[in-house]
Amino acid sequence: MPAEARFAGLRLTALVGAVVFALVGPARAASPSAEAATAVAPTVAADPRLEADVMELSHKLRCLVCQNQSIAESNAPLALDLRDQVREQLAAGKSKDDVVDYLVDRYGDFVLYEPPFKAVTALLWLGPAALLLGGAGWLAFRLRRRRDEVAAEATLSAADSARARALLDSASGAVQSESPESRS
Repeated sequence: MPAEARFAGLRLTALVGAVVFALVGPARAASPSAEAATAVAPTVAADPRLEADVMELSHKLRCLVCQNQSIAESNAPLALDLRDQVREQLAAGKSKDDVVDYLVDRYGDFVLYEPPFKAVTALLWLGPAALLLGGAGWLAFRLRRRRDEVAAEATLSAADSARARALLDSASGAVQSESPESRS
């Protein structure tokens, strides 16, 4: 296999891997895994409903220090403070949306595992699809171009065909004159 073909195969493999990672990576980060669900913050509030609401919100909010864990999974001091803030605000009677709005106002959309679709986050939401479509378009272009190159190499012009026929005829004439049947 020529080196150029191997490198083309490696580039294609790297492109497919990047697209898969781009599509699967955010999905895995957005939803807590089974392992992460077991390693969560301890229960602090006496009211089980309040604590359930705190834990629900804590799984939707990103730890600003760890960045790949929710504040429910992180043991960073900032994550502990954020969980306490969520607990205090919910205990004070604020709704879940009010608590989320407060944290977004203070820390920006980055604190959310699933940021809203806005002009600022359009690349985040549309980037994987654009990469996938771009890769599929590039692959279709390359396959079509390769097919045309192979078809162009396989067909001979009329002049090339006549030349090949003349070479074959002259070669077969030379072989017949030297054949054992012609010697006897």
